[in-house]
Amino acid sequence: MPSFRFGSRFRTSFLRRVHSQTSPGRRLDDAGPLACRLESRSVLGFRGPDTVKFLQGLLTNDIRPLAARTPPTDSRGSQASYLPTHDLTYRSPPPVYAALLTPQGRFLYDLFLYRPPRPDEKLDGRTGSGPGSADSEEPFTLLADVDTAVVDDLLDCFKKSKVGIDNVDKEFSCWQRFGSNLSSNSASAEEPEAASVGWGGGVDYAGVAAAQGNDVTPLVEADKEASEWHYLQWRLEKGVPEGSTEIPKGLAGEAIPLEYNLVGLNAISFDKGCYVGQELVARTHHRGVIRKRLLPLKFVNDNGEDLQQAASPNSDMVNYASDKKVGTVTTALGCCGMGPVRLEEVLERSPNLRIEGKDEARIKAIIPDWWPAEWTQVQEQQQIAAAAA
Repeated sequence: MPSFRFGSRFRTSFLRRVHSQTSPGRRLDDAGPLACRLESRSVLGFRGPDTVKFLQGLLTNDIRPLAARTPPTDSRGSQASYLPTHDLTYRSPPPVYAALLTPQGRFLYDLFLYRPPRPDEKLDGRTGSGPGSADSEEPFTLLADVDTAVVDDLLDCFKKSKVGIDNVDKEFSCWQRFGSNLSSNSASAEEPEAASVGWGGGVDYAGVAAAQGNDVTPLVEADKEASEWHYLQWRLEKGVPEGSTEIPKGLAGEAIPLEYNLVGLNAISFDKGCYVGQELVARTHHRGVIRKRLLPLKFVNDNGEDLQQAASPNSDMVNYASDKKVGTVTTALGCCGMGPVRLEEVLERSPNLRIEGKDEARIKAIIPDWWPAEWTQVQEQQQIAAAAA
């Protein structure tokens, strides 16, 4: 079964399964890089000549590069190739992270889109040389890594389109590499997989090797295969949501994409043209003021000690002093969580943030180090002006 994913997520025909000895309580940045299979994500296949045109009018990001015939250059500007050759740098088409919104600009689904190699971008199966035939009748195909919980909804959503869509979960599985030292030594241009979800800075060479051919097996050290809970914990520490549970979906939902940091995660293009829900997203972005954002959360007691199982999804966060609601926990695991919080409460470093109904559960809201500085500058300037008045 081929496996794929990115952000140093990889596709290959096989990944050796080994038992994980990593403790859930250990800091994952110190333990990585790790790898895990994602049971929470499934794979859909879109096929047909109108695939890119169809999805381009629906999704928040520009997916036209996935149809490009010319490979991107490498980090030094040198010529590259979609074929693994000795004289040219191998470059796979960079994957694209995108979202599908309601007409009112609220979040519905997220998708990680990949383009598998075309027949003329693969080696000939008989001779071992390349490229293969460009005259193949194989249809243009895109693969989409999606939330398993909404597969049926997505299939129903697209069933009336002229584009073919199938659940190919029996043919593909999703694996994730994460943790420290995946991309710390090179330019982000060399790691389009990580850059496409908002962080990068180098090459995960194991992931690159695995992507160069379906028969290349990425090895996982015996103590480096983790469970999906470890990946969830790592995302909670970074404040990176994923799927329609952590980013609540629905026609009546309140998940505004910019509040869930989808711009910083490179899921939105502001120069691609029209798509469903664009008006609200563009207006909110150009207005320049996002008063609430999703943040990593830490639950502690009054002594600052970690408090396990203090919150559950949909728990309200309140300012204990004013008794006003300031946010909602969307995801929680142990003493960690994440959820959208009013930024003014975070910047004031208020000691009064609590879980509603649990006075012993204090909340530390943390600004991630990957955030652009401008996300907090407007609120900081407003607070300075108010203090000086």
